[in-house]
Amino acid sequence: MRKISDILARKGGDVIAIDADTLVLNALRLMADKNIGSVVVTEHGEYSGILTERDYARKVILEGRSSDHTTVREIMSTDLPRLLPDNSIDTCMHIMSESNVRYLPVFNFNKLCGIISMSDVVNETILSHEDTIEQLKNYIQS
Repeated sequence: MRKISDILARKGGDVIAIDADTLVLNALRLMADKNIGSVVVTEHGEYSGILTERDYARKVILEGRSSDHTTVREIMSTDLPRLLPDNSIDTCMHIMSESNVRYLPVFNFNKLCGIISMSDVVNETILSHEDTIEQLKNYIQS
């Protein structure tokens, strides 16, 4: 069974992070430049939460706030469920579905080691299915 560590091995554990005092507008510019839908938020160099496009839409746009006057701290998602590298992909999918989130932090010994997105999970599932199909083809041909 595939694990979260398989995703991190393929995509890497590098995360894009910003300070909680960053203005939302600057965070959005960074996300656009990097073509990502979320960014890790830190305070004093430690993980504090995640800012997502959904946070922006629901907590800035819909509430009539200004992106150039609101800090990331005010709208970031906190208290998200945490994954471990040894968690299965199925466990990850279940947690994402139950929590209605698209991004989850991965921790190894209380140290952030990556972020997993719903897209990562879908891609890993596709790769797993492709491997199974290839194994079945080889079995049938032998």
